[in-house]
Parts: sequence; structure tokens; C-alpha cells
Amino acid sequence: QVQLEESGGGLMQPGDSLRLSCAASTERPFSKYAVGWFRQVPGKEREFVASISGVSGVTEYSDSVKGRFTISRNNAENTLYLQMNSLKPEDTAQYYCTALLYFADQDVPVNLADFGSWGQGTQVTVSS
Repeated sequence: QVQLEESGGGLMQPGDSLRLSCAASTERPFSKYAVGWFRQVPGKEREFVASISGVSGVTEYSDSVKGRFTISRNNAENTLYLQMNSLKPEDTAQYYCTALLYFADQDVPVNLADFGSWGQGTQVTVSS
């Protein structure tokens, strides 16, 4: 069983930076889980943002955030982060962290259907 709790969302202006955090409670060591971030706006499907493997730190990003967002994790503190720079209005969404027990460490899942544990989400709004 995995419990995830996001924090750090807020109302931002275009060009601002923001860091989201996700505190995880896991049955197995946090490093055994691939973790990631998805986002969703009303009326649209939840979309992939970024993910990171358990130990080696292999990352994947969606094209829309590549070069602006950075995903990282602290396995000692069971915490996942998403550093968001150069925010745009189109980044406005509810952001969810997610985890998957995943023993491979040279690649990382990116599909919504791969992940089974989700947090409640944190809202990020980017508006001038």
C-alpha cells in the first residue's frame, strides 16, 4: 500500500518558479518505486509530466515541460519533487504524484495505465 500527499501548489505568474513536493508512505523501501507527476485540467485526460526511476535516477519528461521542469527524489526522506521554472498559463492544472513498485532501474514508466497509486493532487494556477 502506498500513500502519497502533494504540497506546494499555488497561484503564480507567467515566468515564475515553483516546487511541488510529494511525501510518500510505502510498504517497501521508497527506492523500489518508480515515481512521477501527472497533471489534469477539467474535461481532459490526466497527462504525463515526468517520472524518475528508483535508484539510478533515470528520468523522462513530456515534451511540453522538457527543459523547464526537473523531477527529483530523496529516497532517505521518501519525498518526490517537481521543480517548475518558466511557468506558462498552459501549465495550469491539478498536479498529481504517483508511484509504482518497479524493480527495473534502467528505464521508467510514462503511461497513465502503468501507475496505480495516486495522491489527492495540488492545484497550480499560472495567470497574469
